[in-house]
Amino acid sequence: MQTTQHVLFERSEMKDRHLVRKKIREHIVDKAKLPILIFPEGTCINNTSVMMFKKGSFEVGGTIHPVAIKYDPRFGDAFWNSSKYSMMTYAFNMMTSWAIVCNVWYLPPMVKEEEEDAVHFANRVKAVIAARGGMSVLPWDGGLKRKKVKESFKEEQQKKYCQIV
Repeated sequence: MQTTQHVLFERSEMKDRHLVRKKIREHIVDKAKLPILIFPEGTCINNTSVMMFKKGSFEVGGTIHPVAIKYDPRFGDAFWNSSKYSMMTYAFNMMTSWAIVCNVWYLPPMVKEEEEDAVHFANRVKAVIAARGGMSVLPWDGGLKRKKVKESFKEEQQKKYCQIV
């Protein structure tokens, strides 16, 4: 990590968020520095959907170079379901799989439009990635796989379903 320019932060610490945003802005202004690789979902899921993007990556300006990544599970499943498998079992499965095949698509660069806020820009980038990877777009945070769903969110989804029916 000392040979590259990592930007480390504690997600729950508000002061760190402001410092990270400042460091990223400084980084993208310096054309001598390499691009920053960011995973805006903040987590991986089961290769079928693209979860909500964290907006911070889309607030700093600059050009986004979206990349769609989708694993082919025919030879080995790259996803670790931590509620189902221990880390040792997952590592064993990864090391003994025949191959881990991954499709990677480098998509055209995107910039935030003048009237667009960070959330809309993030959603536009997410939609492009999902479409290219053949995945569905989900409006919720990837953290839901580890937390209990809020009652207000359940009620909101139930209302939407009732309107459809």
